[in-house]
Amino acid sequence: MPTLRTTILCLLSLHSNWVLASPTPSSPNPVIIEDFTLNDSLGAKHSFGAWKEKRAIVVVFLGTECPLAKLYGKRLAKMNREYAKQGVQFVGINSNRQDTLQELAVYGKKHKIEFPLLKDPGGKVAQQFCATRTPEAFLLDGDGKIHYQGRIDDQYGVGTARNEPRVAELQEALDAMLAGEPIKKPHTQAVGCLISMPLDVEPTGEVTYSKQISRILQKHCVSCHRQGQIAPFALENYDDASAWAETMLEVIDNRRMPPWHANPKHGDFLNDARMPDEEKELFRSWVTNGLPEGDAGDLPEPPKFAEGWQIPEPDVVYQMPEPFMVPATGVVDYQHFYFDPKFKEDKWISGAEARPGNPEVVHHIILFYVPPDQKRHRPEDALFNLIAGFAPGMPAVKGRPGHAMRIPAGSKLVFQVHYTPNGTRQSDISEAGLLFAEPSDVKKEIFVKAGLNFRFLIPPGDPDYVVKANYKLPEEMLLYTLAPHMHYRGKSFRFTASYPDGKQEVLLDVPNYDFNWQNVYMLKEAKQLPAGTSIDMVAHFDNSAENPLNPDPSARVHWGDQTWQEMMLGSLGMSLADENLQAAGPQTEKLPSGNYLVTFTYLPSKSVETVHLGGDFNGWKPEDIAMQGPDEEGRFAIQQELPAGTHEYKFIENGKAWKSDPGNANQRGYYRNSVLELK
Repeated sequence: MPTLRTTILCLLSLHSNWVLASPTPSSPNPVIIEDFTLNDSLGAKHSFGAWKEKRAIVVVFLGTECPLAKLYGKRLAKMNREYAKQGVQFVGINSNRQDTLQELAVYGKKHKIEFPLLKDPGGKVAQQFCATRTPEAFLLDGDGKIHYQGRIDDQYGVGTARNEPRVAELQEALDAMLAGEPIKKPHTQAVGCLISMPLDVEPTGEVTYSKQISRILQKHCVSCHRQGQIAPFALENYDDASAWAETMLEVIDNRRMPPWHANPKHGDFLNDARMPDEEKELFRSWVTNGLPEGDAGDLPEPPKFAEGWQIPEPDVVYQMPEPFMVPATGVVDYQHFYFDPKFKEDKWISGAEARPGNPEVVHHIILFYVPPDQKRHRPEDALFNLIAGFAPGMPAVKGRPGHAMRIPAGSKLVFQVHYTPNGTRQSDISEAGLLFAEPSDVKKEIFVKAGLNFRFLIPPGDPDYVVKANYKLPEEMLLYTLAPHMHYRGKSFRFTASYPDGKQEVLLDVPNYDFNWQNVYMLKEAKQLPAGTSIDMVAHFDNSAENPLNPDPSARVHWGDQTWQEMMLGSLGMSLADENLQAAGPQTEKLPSGNYLVTFTYLPSKSVETVHLGGDFNGWKPEDIAMQGPDEEGRFAIQQELPAGTHEYKFIENGKAWKSDPGNANQRGYYRNSVLELK
């Protein structure tokens, strides 16, 4: 394993994530850094001793693929320009065995770095500094004495990003040193990726990359960790995997990767991304035994990823109306792009797929509709009116046979895109493809219901503020998906079904909510829920300074669309249990008077004694209009003369259970009243 791990002076931790914190050393750093000479990408030699006349020397260990090293590249270039005139020398050192001199040169060019970027091929200099992460900064005087070691500032961290740093430790230490003042904080935790040092043990053991590890990576990682995708580095071959092996082991141990946040005690999900314990142990054994490569003949076939659409060829493809320029650094608020598809009739969607134009900076996409009676979208529309979504590893929407979503005629479509800067300015124009279903082929409409609570005010500094909501089923329904939604202060979220008979069942528990991963949890099998079931939702928020994602612990936080505000919303993908849109809806005949003779028919999903018709035309009286039946097929029927216009109605079983018309897709409101248009 890396020599650095056996160095007495350096303590390494294997319990974090892709972007991780290095512990503050428990024993002192070397007092004096000995002179060293390293080459830059052009082959020119640079010696540490050549800078001994400088007032201060800043050495930063960097990795060309580490996401935080990318984000801090321009920051370091700016600091160098500002401090060079004050006699400060900046130096970048790369000790990763996987990074080449050419890649180091590209990194410098991308970020416009003018200070020397040096390659430490054997990791000897990193060992001398006790450097463990990239980026990790050291501040020295001309004699080589270390005055500061740690992170650059607190703007970027483990899944966190702020518009501006709140604390700039490296700059503060540098200013104090130049002013001849004591440095208040000489050590901070470095946050970044593990330095991939040269191996110092002979690879042994039966667990090899070719036989086991390549298959584990193909199963869990390579869909995102390949060239041109959102992940910060590729894991498609032995060299890539061995270089990142220790970092991967950290994130696996920390359960940050693969990204899955549901408590395994509850629910059985189609898109469960967890790595089984036996695979974790295989990976640990491989790392411990020196990363043996194995026989190339044992390698599996490379996975095949769709270059085109995952769904069949779309009937229509919509693009963002204009490109969006993603800044190199900082936090980008959710972007919304509107366009009008000019739907003149309702559209049924049997499949949908959103695709990023620039996968390196697109974290997730949601395509949703804004109904014709709204001018602008509401914050909750992205969940209630979802059509297609993209997030790393998320499959395309492929409807079950006879199931489809409905977009009302006249609706506008909106792309909501979450961008994550990667250190260089980028352009994106994402798209989505839709498959239309013939209305006659649709048996059930998939729709989204939700529990939400916007009446909360989170106090400043509160580490565990609780907000509750619920959705009560007016009818028997089938549940397909669950999705919690909060912002940066979101801590945990739980869905519990409280059944009419008093029993309870946890449907989904997310004990460690992560705003950076907008997971939709898809049940393997649709869950049938009786009418009267209450889906109770409990969310916990952390508004304390201990929450590294918290934009402002001193703020009183209320509901809002912006990420520095909060939401409490749990969405549910559902359908009516007894819906059959292929059955006949109301039959109408226009009368000479201008009124209509309407024939209502209803086939209950189970045997009932009586069925009544109720609606706005009879004041919703549950026992006013008795339907005739049942006939031999179990159907009930009634004829009513109604005036022209829009009418809402339902069927009432046994005087108690109100049911939507299973043959009428036109429904409205919280109770999904069936709607009849007579005109």
